[in-house]
Amino acid sequence: MTKTDKGYKGIGMEGSIARWYARNTGKDPSRFAEQAQLVLEHAPAGGDILEVAPGPGHLSIRLARTGRYRVTGLDVSASFVQIARQKAAEAGVQVDFRHGNASAMPFDDESFDFIACCAAFKNFSDPVGALREMHRVLRPGGSVYINDLRRDVSKEAVDEDVARMGVGAVNAAVIRYVLRSVLPRRAYDKKQFAAIITHTDFRTFNIQETPMSLLVELHK
Repeated sequence: MTKTDKGYKGIGMEGSIARWYARNTGKDPSRFAEQAQLVLEHAPAGGDILEVAPGPGHLSIRLARTGRYRVTGLDVSASFVQIARQKAAEAGVQVDFRHGNASAMPFDDESFDFIACCAAFKNFSDPVGALREMHRVLRPGGSVYINDLRRDVSKEAVDEDVARMGVGAVNAAVIRYVLRSVLPRRAYDKKQFAAIITHTDFRTFNIQETPMSLLVELHK
């Protein structure tokens, strides 16, 4: 697997691209409500949560609003870190959004009780390194939840997912093209993701499939 210094595959989410992404993903709050509910069901109250690649910070901010956790976000995009910090300030919540690479995290060993990574893992240039870092910064007994696009996603699943976003016709067409033609080439199927895990210290994991995504749970 190719490693690059920039930490991600493809075009970087900076500047106007990051702002466009933040605007359009924010139009479907139900998606982040579903993700937050899963965290609430699995992360211990009062624990430390890390979101890897939080982007504009929608999920991290929603989790911070519950008052149940200390929340940290780590993103390789400086633009996303700036946007997320601004959104957290506007929401009146405390989230420690930091700039950094998923495969070289600026955290001590065993710093977090739960780690979430949504819609981003396929973009990591060093996926094994990212999982190894997640294992390193996770406390014993902690869990990792990864939700990402599956490589073999169907056209019908993409169309249904885009329809729920509530974006305009032009943006919908762009998003459908990216989800059908660009991102699947970077993504993994269930067998490929399981193979990546074998190169890490995670020994207990479960991978489920939805029409759109892989749902990966790893336990330390």
